[in-house]
Amino acid sequence: MYPIIDCHCHIYPSKIADKAVLGIGNFYHLDMEYDGRLETLIKENEKSGITHSLIFSVATKPSQTQSINQFIADNVSGDPLRFTGLGTLHPDSSDIKGDIEHILELGLRGVKLHPDIQGIKIDDDRCMRIYELCSGKLPILMHTGDSRYDFSNPDHLKPVLEAFPNLTVVGAHFGGYSVWDEAERKLEGYKNLYVDCSSAMAFFSKEKGKELVRAFGADHVVFGTDFPMWKISGEIARFEALGLTEEEKQKIYYKNACSLFKIDQNKILEKFQKDQKILDKE
Repeated sequence: MYPIIDCHCHIYPSKIADKAVLGIGNFYHLDMEYDGRLETLIKENEKSGITHSLIFSVATKPSQTQSINQFIADNVSGDPLRFTGLGTLHPDSSDIKGDIEHILELGLRGVKLHPDIQGIKIDDDRCMRIYELCSGKLPILMHTGDSRYDFSNPDHLKPVLEAFPNLTVVGAHFGGYSVWDEAERKLEGYKNLYVDCSSAMAFFSKEKGKELVRAFGADHVVFGTDFPMWKISGEIARFEALGLTEEEKQKIYYKNACSLFKIDQNKILEKFQKDQKILDKE
């Protein structure tokens, strides 16, 4: 057993959580597993053996950006052993530079973008300004892929990776939700690209999952569940079923995330050992 860092968790303030989760469910035509509240994430992490989570939310309009980032930072500061926060940006903001400075001041460790929900192509000029300012400073975790739309598919990600070699991008959902063959063919080999395994493994065989890990390289994959969409224990089971080596699993479960998002690996291991002792007593 190893520590598990879940690198893909959306959370919402309690007063809007039900509406937000319903909206995501409608967008993807899914019945959501959880309610999107932080207290629910904590409870499910304890049951499932998640040691630490990256938490974030997405700004659907520029005016939401700073309040969302403050909300995430406030929740991280209340429990830094459990959580690391990512900020959000909106390409139509009149002060992208100021929004990024605010993210850095809050101590958030990266940026979450969702081109499909925000309605803008990854390689739009407005997004290029974000990449320029984040390059070498903040990794960007972005939703990638969807056969229904043409905002975040591999053809739009390739020019970004090539134009900004010092920008670290984490392409969610193995680099291309529902277009995995295309993502594998067009995106493997980029040193500045990482992928997460969230919202993917339910849709293809374990053989395909292993193939994708090996194509992108275990050094460039992180674990994620896409809370509140899927049952956390089920996502862990799907990952375990891929049949990866112990070394690959350690990298994907926690080592890569610690490196990418500047999470103290020693503290993660200490928390994991402490959590295991509590479980053993129970």
